[in-house]
Amino acid sequence: MARKGPAGGTPATVALTRAGIEHTVHTYDHDPGAASYGLEAAEAMGIDPGRVFKTLLASVDRRLVVAVVPVSGQLDLKAVAAAVGGKKAVMADPADAERATGYVVGGISPIGQKRPLPTVVDETALGHDTVFVSGGRRGMEIELAPVDLVGATGATVAGIGR
Repeated sequence: MARKGPAGGTPATVALTRAGIEHTVHTYDHDPGAASYGLEAAEAMGIDPGRVFKTLLASVDRRLVVAVVPVSGQLDLKAVAAAVGGKKAVMADPADAERATGYVVGGISPIGQKRPLPTVVDETALGHDTVFVSGGRRGMEIELAPVDLVGATGATVAGIGR
C-alpha cells in the first residue's frame, strides 16, 4: 500500500531540503522477494512505470557513472558511454556501487550520494511534470520535477534508455 511519508531520514531528502527543492516522499511496504524494485514501486504506488526511474551505476572506461532510466525499460550502455564522452560501458559491480554511493542496491538514490559522480538522466524524464526516484532506501520514493532532478544531480540529459 502506498502512503506519503515525512521528508526526512536519508541523505537524498536532506540534500533536497537543504537545496530548497520541492519534493514529496512516498513510502510503501517493500517485498524482499520482489524481482524488480522499480516495478514494485510503481505497482505499490499505482503509478505509470514510465514515471518511475531506476538508478543504475555503470563503469565507463573504468569510471563510475550514474544512469537514471525508466523502470519500464533498460539502460543502453553504448548510449551512456557516449553521453559522458567514453568508449566502453559495463554495469558496475554492486559492491562498488554501494561503496561509492553510500546506499544499498535497490535503494540507490541519484541524489545525496557520498561523492558526486557524473550523472545522466534519460531524456524521457523531461516529458513528465514529476518523476519518481529512489529516496535512498527500499520502499521509499521521492517525487520531484525532472528539471529539479537534473539540477540536484548536475546531470546531463540524453537518450540512454531503450
